Amino acid sequence: MDLQLFYSLIVGIFVGGTAGFLGSLMITKRMALVGDALGHVALPGVALALIYGFNVSWGALPCLALGIVLIWFLEMKTKLPMEALTGIVFTASVAIAFLFLPESEVSTALVGDISQINLSDTFISVILSLMVFLILRNIFSQMILINLSEELAYVEHVEVKKYNLIYLICIALIVAFGIKVTGSLLMGALVITPAAAARNIARNLFQYSYGSLIIGALSCAIGILLFKSLGLPAGPLIILIASFIFLISLVFRKK
Repeated sequence: MDLQLFYSLIVGIFVGGTAGFLGSLMITKRMALVGDALGHVALPGVALALIYGFNVSWGALPCLALGIVLIWFLEMKTKLPMEALTGIVFTASVAIAFLFLPESEVSTALVGDISQINLSDTFISVILSLMVFLILRNIFSQMILINLSEELAYVEHVEVKKYNLIYLICIALIVAFGIKVTGSLLMGALVITPAAAARNIARNLFQYSYGSLIIGALSCAIGILLFKSLGLPAGPLIILIASFIFLISLVFRKK
Protein backbone atom coordinates (compact mmCIF):
# COMPACT_ATOMS: atom_id res chain seq x y z
CA MET A 1 0.00 0.00 0.00
CA ASP A 2 1.13 3.55 -0.82
CA LEU A 3 2.53 5.13 2.37
CA GLN A 4 0.65 8.40 1.82
CA LEU A 5 -2.59 6.48 1.42
CA PHE A 6 -1.86 4.54 4.62
CA TYR A 7 -1.30 7.77 6.60
CA SER A 8 -4.48 9.28 5.17
CA LEU A 9 -6.55 6.21 6.02
CA ILE A 10 -5.28 6.09 9.60
CA VAL A 11 -6.00 9.78 10.17
CA GLY A 12 -9.40 9.52 8.48
CA ILE A 13 -10.48 6.48 10.49
CA PHE A 14 -9.43 7.92 13.86
CA VAL A 15 -10.61 11.48 13.29
CA GLY A 16 -13.79 10.38 11.49
CA GLY A 17 -14.67 7.85 14.18
CA THR A 18 -14.14 10.33 17.01
CA ALA A 19 -16.07 13.00 15.09
CA GLY A 20 -19.00 10.61 14.75
CA PHE A 21 -18.91 9.78 18.46
CA LEU A 22 -18.83 13.50 19.26
CA GLY A 23 -21.76 14.02 16.88
CA SER A 24 -23.93 11.66 18.91
CA LEU A 25 -23.61 14.11 21.82
CA MET A 26 -24.08 17.17 19.63
CA ILE A 27 -27.38 15.95 18.20
CA THR A 28 -28.60 15.00 21.69
CA LYS A 29 -27.61 18.49 22.89
CA ARG A 30 -29.36 20.05 19.84
CA MET A 31 -26.09 21.63 18.74
CA ALA A 32 -25.91 20.07 15.30
CA LEU A 33 -24.72 23.27 13.63
CA VAL A 34 -22.05 24.15 16.21
CA GLY A 35 -19.45 21.80 14.70
CA ASP A 36 -20.05 23.36 11.29
CA ALA A 37 -19.79 26.86 12.74
CA LEU A 38 -16.56 26.09 14.61
CA GLY A 39 -15.07 24.86 11.34
CA HIS A 40 -15.57 28.39 10.07
CA VAL A 41 -14.20 29.93 13.29
CA ALA A 42 -10.93 28.19 12.41
CA LEU A 43 -10.71 29.89 9.00
CA PRO A 44 -8.47 32.85 9.98
CA GLY A 45 -5.89 30.42 11.42
CA VAL A 46 -6.19 28.15 8.39
CA ALA A 47 -5.67 31.15 6.11
CA LEU A 48 -2.52 32.19 7.98
CA ALA A 49 -1.18 28.63 7.85
CA LEU A 50 -1.70 28.46 4.08
CA ILE A 51 -0.06 31.85 3.54
CA TYR A 52 3.00 31.09 5.66
CA GLY A 53 3.27 27.39 4.83
CA PHE A 54 2.75 25.69 8.19
CA ASN A 55 0.34 22.95 9.34
CA VAL A 56 -3.29 24.10 8.98
CA SER A 57 -4.32 22.20 12.13
CA TRP A 58 -1.86 24.21 14.22
CA GLY A 59 -3.12 27.37 12.56
CA ALA A 60 -6.71 26.45 13.33
CA LEU A 61 -6.18 25.57 17.01
CA PRO A 62 -5.46 29.07 18.41
CA CYS A 63 -8.48 30.53 16.59
CA LEU A 64 -10.69 27.70 17.82
CA ALA A 65 -9.36 28.08 21.37
CA LEU A 66 -10.09 31.79 21.32
CA GLY A 67 -13.50 31.16 19.76
CA ILE A 68 -14.68 28.57 22.27
CA VAL A 69 -13.45 30.58 25.28
CA LEU A 70 -15.30 33.59 23.91
CA ILE A 71 -18.47 31.56 23.31
CA TRP A 72 -18.26 29.95 26.76
CA PHE A 73 -17.66 33.34 28.45
CA LEU A 74 -20.48 35.06 26.56
CA GLU A 75 -22.88 32.22 27.36
CA MET A 76 -22.21 32.67 31.09
CA LYS A 77 -22.52 36.46 30.89
CA THR A 78 -25.48 36.87 28.54
CA LYS A 79 -27.48 33.63 29.00
CA LEU A 80 -28.02 33.63 25.22
CA PRO A 81 -28.20 30.18 23.54
CA MET A 82 -24.82 28.69 22.60
CA GLU A 83 -25.98 28.30 18.99
CA ALA A 84 -26.67 32.05 18.68
CA LEU A 85 -23.30 33.02 20.17
CA THR A 86 -21.50 30.50 17.97
CA GLY A 87 -23.21 32.02 14.93
CA ILE A 88 -21.99 35.50 15.85
CA VAL A 89 -18.40 34.38 16.41
CA PHE A 90 -18.33 32.20 13.27
CA THR A 91 -19.58 34.92 10.90
CA ALA A 92 -17.02 37.39 12.27
CA SER A 93 -14.28 34.77 11.80
CA VAL A 94 -15.26 34.12 8.18
CA ALA A 95 -15.26 37.85 7.47
CA ILE A 96 -11.76 38.20 8.97
CA ALA A 97 -10.42 35.20 7.01
CA PHE A 98 -11.63 36.45 3.66
CA LEU A 99 -9.90 39.77 4.18
CA PHE A 100 -6.51 38.11 3.56
CA LEU A 101 -7.08 34.51 2.34
CA PRO A 102 -5.47 34.19 -1.13
CA GLU A 103 -7.92 33.18 -3.83
CA SER A 104 -5.63 30.33 -4.89
CA GLU A 105 -5.90 28.77 -1.42
CA VAL A 106 -9.68 29.02 -0.98
CA SER A 107 -10.33 25.46 -2.17
CA THR A 108 -7.76 23.94 0.22
CA ALA A 109 -9.13 25.96 3.15
CA LEU A 110 -12.74 24.99 2.47
CA VAL A 111 -12.52 21.31 1.41
CA GLY A 112 -9.12 20.22 2.75
CA ASP A 113 -6.16 18.44 1.17
CA ILE A 114 -5.57 15.01 2.66
CA SER A 115 -2.61 14.38 0.37
CA GLN A 116 -0.51 16.66 2.58
CA ILE A 117 -0.75 14.37 5.66
CA ASN A 118 2.62 13.03 6.85
CA LEU A 119 3.87 10.72 9.62
CA SER A 120 3.89 13.40 12.33
CA ASP A 121 0.34 14.48 11.39
CA THR A 122 -0.74 10.85 11.62
CA PHE A 123 0.83 10.30 15.02
CA ILE A 124 -0.57 13.51 16.52
CA SER A 125 -4.05 12.95 15.03
CA VAL A 126 -4.25 9.40 16.41
CA ILE A 127 -3.11 10.45 19.91
CA LEU A 128 -5.48 13.42 20.07
CA SER A 129 -8.41 11.45 18.63
CA LEU A 130 -7.95 8.75 21.26
CA MET A 131 -7.62 11.38 23.99
CA VAL A 132 -10.80 13.17 22.90
CA PHE A 133 -12.68 9.87 22.60
CA LEU A 134 -11.69 8.83 26.14
CA ILE A 135 -12.65 12.23 27.55
CA LEU A 136 -16.01 12.16 25.78
CA ARG A 137 -16.69 8.61 26.96
CA ASN A 138 -15.94 9.66 30.55
CA ILE A 139 -18.21 12.72 30.47
CA PHE A 140 -20.92 11.17 28.27
CA SER A 141 -23.43 10.44 31.07
CA GLN A 142 -22.93 13.88 32.62
CA MET A 143 -23.46 15.60 29.28
CA ILE A 144 -26.62 13.58 28.64
CA LEU A 145 -27.92 14.67 32.06
CA ILE A 146 -27.04 18.30 31.30
CA ASN A 147 -28.83 17.99 27.97
CA LEU A 148 -31.95 16.66 29.66
CA SER A 149 -32.05 19.26 32.44
CA GLU A 150 -29.38 21.62 33.69
CA GLU A 151 -31.36 22.09 36.90
CA LEU A 152 -31.34 18.35 37.56
CA ALA A 153 -27.61 18.25 36.75
CA TYR A 154 -26.97 20.93 39.40
CA VAL A 155 -29.01 18.91 41.92
CA GLU A 156 -26.78 15.91 41.14
CA HIS A 157 -23.70 18.12 41.76
CA VAL A 158 -22.61 18.09 38.11
CA GLU A 159 -20.44 21.14 37.36
CA VAL A 160 -22.32 22.26 34.27
CA LYS A 161 -20.01 25.13 33.25
CA LYS A 162 -16.89 22.97 33.58
CA TYR A 163 -18.37 20.11 31.55
CA ASN A 164 -19.61 22.48 28.85
CA LEU A 165 -16.10 23.93 28.54
CA ILE A 166 -14.52 20.44 28.32
CA TYR A 167 -17.10 19.53 25.68
CA LEU A 168 -16.30 22.64 23.61
CA ILE A 169 -12.56 21.93 23.86
CA CYS A 170 -13.17 18.42 22.50
CA ILE A 171 -15.12 19.88 19.58
CA ALA A 172 -12.30 22.33 18.88
CA LEU A 173 -9.63 19.61 18.83
CA ILE A 174 -11.58 17.36 16.47
CA VAL A 175 -12.46 20.26 14.18
CA ALA A 176 -8.81 21.42 14.07
CA PHE A 177 -7.47 18.00 13.10
CA GLY A 178 -10.41 17.17 10.86
CA ILE A 179 -9.82 20.24 8.70
CA LYS A 180 -7.06 18.39 6.81
CA VAL A 181 -9.53 15.59 6.06
CA THR A 182 -12.64 17.52 4.96
CA GLY A 183 -11.73 21.21 5.14
CA SER A 184 -13.45 23.85 7.25
CA LEU A 185 -16.56 23.99 5.05
CA LEU A 186 -17.45 20.29 5.39
CA MET A 187 -16.21 19.51 8.91
CA GLY A 188 -19.64 19.97 10.45
CA ALA A 189 -21.08 17.30 8.17
CA LEU A 190 -18.42 14.80 9.28
CA VAL A 191 -19.56 15.33 12.88
CA ILE A 192 -23.31 15.31 12.32
CA THR A 193 -24.13 13.00 9.38
CA PRO A 194 -22.74 9.74 10.88
CA ALA A 195 -24.56 10.46 14.15
CA ALA A 196 -27.82 11.18 12.31
CA ALA A 197 -27.51 7.88 10.41
CA ALA A 198 -26.79 5.94 13.61
CA ARG A 199 -29.73 7.54 15.37
CA ASN A 200 -32.08 6.20 12.70
CA ILE A 201 -31.15 2.58 13.37
CA ALA A 202 -29.93 2.49 16.99
CA ARG A 203 -32.14 0.94 19.65
CA ASN A 204 -30.27 2.28 22.66
CA LEU A 205 -27.70 4.90 23.62
CA PHE A 206 -24.76 2.49 23.30
CA GLN A 207 -25.70 1.53 19.73
CA TYR A 208 -26.25 5.19 18.90
CA SER A 209 -22.89 6.50 20.14
CA TYR A 210 -20.73 3.63 18.90
CA GLY A 211 -22.73 3.31 15.68
CA SER A 212 -21.91 6.96 15.03
CA LEU A 213 -18.23 6.18 15.60
CA ILE A 214 -18.27 3.24 13.16
CA ILE A 215 -20.15 5.15 10.45
CA GLY A 216 -17.78 8.13 10.77
CA ALA A 217 -14.71 5.92 10.45
CA LEU A 218 -16.21 3.90 7.57
CA SER A 219 -17.23 7.04 5.65
CA CYS A 220 -13.68 8.40 5.86
CA ALA A 221 -12.08 5.10 4.85
CA ILE A 222 -14.31 4.64 1.79
CA GLY A 223 -14.04 8.31 0.80
CA ILE A 224 -10.24 8.25 0.97
CA LEU A 225 -10.04 5.03 -1.07
CA LEU A 226 -12.31 6.62 -3.70
CA PHE A 227 -10.10 9.72 -3.67
CA LYS A 228 -7.12 7.51 -4.47
CA SER A 229 -9.00 5.70 -7.25
CA LEU A 230 -10.87 8.62 -8.84
CA GLY A 231 -8.59 11.56 -8.15
CA LEU A 232 -11.51 13.64 -6.85
CA PRO A 233 -11.18 15.68 -3.61
CA ALA A 234 -11.37 13.44 -0.54
CA GLY A 235 -13.44 15.81 1.63
CA PRO A 236 -16.55 15.94 -0.57
CA LEU A 237 -16.31 12.18 -1.26
CA ILE A 238 -16.23 11.41 2.49
CA ILE A 239 -19.32 13.55 3.12
CA LEU A 240 -21.17 12.03 0.15
CA ILE A 241 -20.46 8.53 1.49
CA ALA A 242 -21.73 9.56 4.94
CA SER A 243 -24.82 11.08 3.34
CA PHE A 244 -25.41 7.90 1.32
CA ILE A 245 -25.20 5.82 4.53
CA PHE A 246 -27.71 8.22 6.11
CA LEU A 247 -30.13 7.64 3.22
CA ILE A 248 -29.73 3.86 3.60
CA SER A 249 -30.40 4.19 7.34
CA LEU A 250 -33.79 5.71 6.56
CA VAL A 251 -34.85 2.39 5.04
CA PHE A 252 -33.98 0.53 8.26
CA ARG A 253 -35.17 3.28 10.58
CA LYS A 254 -36.57 1.88 13.81
CA LYS A 255 -40.32 2.26 14.22
